[in-house]
Amino acid sequence: MKPEFKELYEKFGLNVVYYRKRKRLTQLQLAELIDVDRSHISAIELGNVGVSFDVIFRMCEVLEIKPRDLFDFRD
Repeated sequence: MKPEFKELYEKFGLNVVYYRKRKRLTQLQLAELIDVDRSHISAIELGNVGVSFDVIFRMCEVLEIKPRDLFDFRD
């Protein structure tokens, strides 16, 4: 990840946290539902890793949102 994009990764991660909590899911529950490790969800939420489209699409199905919702960054 390029340092100049770190803030955007963090904003994406905050949106994941928001929608996960809105569905009242733990990181472990979300991870199990989308078939990834809980530590990967944690890394996504902290903005420490990039996310594949496959994971984004599965996450959106589980969270019942559109992909654009995860990219709607609040200032």
